[in-house]
Amino acid sequence: MYSRQRGVTLIGWIFLLTPIAIIGYAGLRLAPVYLNYMKVSRSMNQLVTEMHSGDTTNALVIRTSLEKHLNVESVDYPDIKDFDIRRDGTSWTVQSAYDETAPLFYNIALVVSFDKTVRIE
Repeated sequence: MYSRQRGVTLIGWIFLLTPIAIIGYAGLRLAPVYLNYMKVSRSMNQLVTEMHSGDTTNALVIRTSLEKHLNVESVDYPDIKDFDIRRDGTSWTVQSAYDETAPLFYNIALVVSFDKTVRIE
């Protein structure tokens, strides 16, 4: 009798699908983190288009405008205090550098670092 094995066994499928399932689950856990970063980035880019580095512009005006944009986008983290606004010659620089954690399993979490800098000319 001629017998030939074909296909993958149940244990083989489990070994093949487990890493794919873990990567998919990690992607689901990271999606809100990246969506939040996209909101922060969009708010900072809108700030650049609406502000100009004139004589009346100061750090308080920039911070207030950025806070309004973050409120419209419903961004809870990072807080407005986490933004670094500083004068750079004749322009202003607004930087947001923060880490965000997404829990994965029991005591395993994914940490993502974000750093965005915009320049108001």
